[in-house]
Amino acid sequence: MNQILLKGGSVLDPAHGKPLSRADVLIEGERIVEVSEQGIVAPHARQIDVTGKTVMPGLIDCHVHVLASLANLGVNAVQPNVLVAFRAMPIMKAMLERGFTTVRDAGGADWGLSQAIATGLIPGPRIFPSGKALSQTGGHGDFRPRSDVLEPCSCAFRAGAIARVADGVDAVRLAVREEIQKGATQIKIMASGGVASPTDPIGNTQYSEDEIRAIVAEAEAAQTYVMAHAYTGRAITRAVRCGVRTIEHGNLVDAAAARVMRDHGAFAVPTLVTYDALARDGARLGLPPESVAKIETVREAGRTSLGIYAEAGVPMAFGSDLLGEMHHYQSDEFRIRAALLGALEAIRSATSIAAAVLQREGELGTVAAGALADILVVDGDPLRDISLLCGQGEHIELVLQGGRIHERQR
Repeated sequence: MNQILLKGGSVLDPAHGKPLSRADVLIEGERIVEVSEQGIVAPHARQIDVTGKTVMPGLIDCHVHVLASLANLGVNAVQPNVLVAFRAMPIMKAMLERGFTTVRDAGGADWGLSQAIATGLIPGPRIFPSGKALSQTGGHGDFRPRSDVLEPCSCAFRAGAIARVADGVDAVRLAVREEIQKGATQIKIMASGGVASPTDPIGNTQYSEDEIRAIVAEAEAAQTYVMAHAYTGRAITRAVRCGVRTIEHGNLVDAAAARVMRDHGAFAVPTLVTYDALARDGARLGLPPESVAKIETVREAGRTSLGIYAEAGVPMAFGSDLLGEMHHYQSDEFRIRAALLGALEAIRSATSIAAAVLQREGELGTVAAGALADILVVDGDPLRDISLLCGQGEHIELVLQGGRIHERQR
């Protein structure tokens, strides 16, 4: 079996915080087999000198939409399916170039796309797909315009649609079962209004508690969990009390809701960079005026939310939630978080905490024996300069995914 030996780097395992100042990392096949400060002898391994570099885990983004090649999600949803797939290819490759070796897709990507990555057919991050997110009629996943006639939604059959509409306990149970059967690794629901959708105010709660509990029960029966788009303290509290495990965005959280999350063991997945990007570029890239008007409602509150989650002890995973041409801002989430929480917490959000969200602790988000060899070699110390992880991967010298070196185009 092929071996790779990374020699003499500063090895950062974010869960522990303090790097090993000069250590070797031996990779065999797709996994790390040894990490040692004593030096490793492996005469048949391909040796790579990484002296003066930081060796750290591949990054994990817990909230992406790789099929969202257009900022206007309603228009994105009516693109031809093949065109949607082809437009996703450069988006995914660029994510890998930035050091994101794994992503959790929050609506749109399916089993087929994840298999195209897993089999090496196309380059990109390992995908944990949610399939179609579930939305009530008139909810955050319903992109039909206002009209006096509500035409049936064809969203479940469109590759470019991030969500499907389902109403009622029996219908949402069936929808969960269908998404699981099609390969979803977790279930996404819309539990409040949102920015990108045209007809639902952000403060709305969505889905009845009976519907949410039914969705959670079906996910748990399939040995997985539910992630929920939710902004306000009210929406967050009712979702978590119904069994939702991760709260996406959560910009308008209050201290009471954060305490409920902590007490139920829930995670937060803030996505602050998307609001900066939408404010800057959204209108130019086709975001509807109704959505542009909602941005400032949540933008600054999102930064405040990080302190509320931290004070309550709620773990926060990395998310970006970018659309269309704004995907290239993905790594700028690190700048926002590091400025408010410090570089180590920003890195943990995209490594050890994100791995816990994916229920892959010890396998992803770590540089340790037995873990998958998802590894970055960074030119410098990101604990001192978080900008080394920003941009388009200019400071990332080597990306390994499952023990395979990704040949990057400089």
